Amino acid sequence: MAKGASLLLLLLSSMLLLATEAAAVAAEGALPNKSSSLGGFVWATGKGEGDLIAMVESPEESFPVEDEISGGFSSLEGMLQWAIGHSDPEKLKEKAKDVQGLSGDELKKRQLEIKDLMEKLKVPSDAELMKIAIADLNNSSITLEDRQRSLDELLFLVDPIDNANDLDKLGGLVVVIRELDNSEADIRTTSAWILGKASQNNALVQNQILTYGGLVKLMKMVGSSSKEEAIKALYAVSALVRNNEIGQKMFYAEEGNIMLQDIMSNSSVDIRLRKKAAFLVADLSDYQQQYADNSMLHFLGDRFFLKAVVDLLLTPDLDLQEKALLAVRSLLQLTSTIASDLRDFCRLDQVLESMREGLDNSNVEEDLKDYSDEIESLRKEVLMLFHNKLSNFLHDNSSRIKVPYASAMMEASIASW
Repeated sequence: MAKGASLLLLLLSSMLLLATEAAAVAAEGALPNKSSSLGGFVWATGKGEGDLIAMVESPEESFPVEDEISGGFSSLEGMLQWAIGHSDPEKLKEKAKDVQGLSGDELKKRQLEIKDLMEKLKVPSDAELMKIAIADLNNSSITLEDRQRSLDELLFLVDPIDNANDLDKLGGLVVVIRELDNSEADIRTTSAWILGKASQNNALVQNQILTYGGLVKLMKMVGSSSKEEAIKALYAVSALVRNNEIGQKMFYAEEGNIMLQDIMSNSSVDIRLRKKAAFLVADLSDYQQQYADNSMLHFLGDRFFLKAVVDLLLTPDLDLQEKALLAVRSLLQLTSTIASDLRDFCRLDQVLESMREGLDNSNVEEDLKDYSDEIESLRKEVLMLFHNKLSNFLHDNSSRIKVPYASAMMEASIASW
C-alpha cells in the first residue's frame, strides 16, 4: 500500500477508536452522547460501543463501496465507515474494550493527534496545485526535471475549462508562454501542449494567449527540427485560431498560409504534421463559409495552395487521404475557389479517379475495407461537389465561351463522372 494510503488508514482507524472511546465515556456522562468534536470537525455518531462493533462485524452493510472508488468521502462518518471496512475486526473489538477506562484528558490528547493527521492528509485544490506549479516555474534555480514535472502537472490541471480560465488569473499563461523560449525541446513541447489544451474551444483563453504574443512563437516552433515540438506547436496554433477571427487574421499576417502549404507539399515532413495541416485547412474553410466568406483568408482560393491540398489525396495513408478529402470538400464550398483552377491546374478529377482505383477493395487490406468504403463514399461526395461547381462555372461563363466549346466541356465533365 502507498504511504499516503497507509496514513489514511491509520487516521481512519484512529477515528474509529476515538468514536468508540467517545461512546464509552458518554455512557459515564463525561461527554455528550450525540456527537463527538474533533478540533472543529464534528460528526454525528449516534452509536454506542455495541453499534460500532456491529459495524465492524458487518462492514459491507455499513458503507457504500463507491466511496472508496470515487476517491473521496461525503462526510467524516463515511470515512469512518471506510476505515471499518479496511480494518481487522478482532483487533478493533479488543481496542474498544481497552479504551473504556480512558479519561477525558486522554481523549482530548487523542483528538489532537487525529487532527494533526488530518492536516497532513489535507488534499490541496486544483487552484492551489496550479499555484505551486507556477511558483516552481518562476523559480530559476529548480532543476530541469522539476521544471518538466511542474509543466506536466499544469498539462493535467488545465483540462477542465474552469481551471483553464483560472490559468491567467494565477499568472500561469505568461509563465508557460515564456517557457516556449526554453533551450530544452521537451520543455517547449510541453508548454505548447498546455497552451493548445487550455485554448481548445475556449475564446477567453484564446484571446489571452493572442494578446501575450503566443501565436507568433508557436508558429515559429512549427518549423522545429524536433518532430514532437513541431506537432504540438501546430496543435496549439490550430486551437488558437479555431473559430477566432482575430486569431485567423494574425495567422495570415504571419504567413500561416505559406507555412501550411510548405507542410502539405513536403513529403519528407512527418505525416502527423501533414494531417494536422490538412485538418486546419478544413477548419479554416468551414469558418469562412459559415461566418465570413470573404477575402480575409483569400489564400484558401490560391491555386498553388489548392494544389498542395489536392495532392495529399494521392498519399497512400488512408487517414491522411480522409483529412485531405474533408479539406477539399470544405474548399469546394467557398466562393473564393475557382472551379477551372481545380480542374486545369490541380487536375482534381484525375486525382479523384486515381483515388478510386487505389481504394478498390482488391487493393485494400481486409481489416481496412470498412474504413476504405467510408473514404470512397466521401470521395464520391467530393466528386459530386466538384462537378456541380464546375457546371455552375461553365454556365456562368458560357456567354464568354463559344457555345460548342462550352457544351463539349460540359459533356466531358459529365462523362468523367
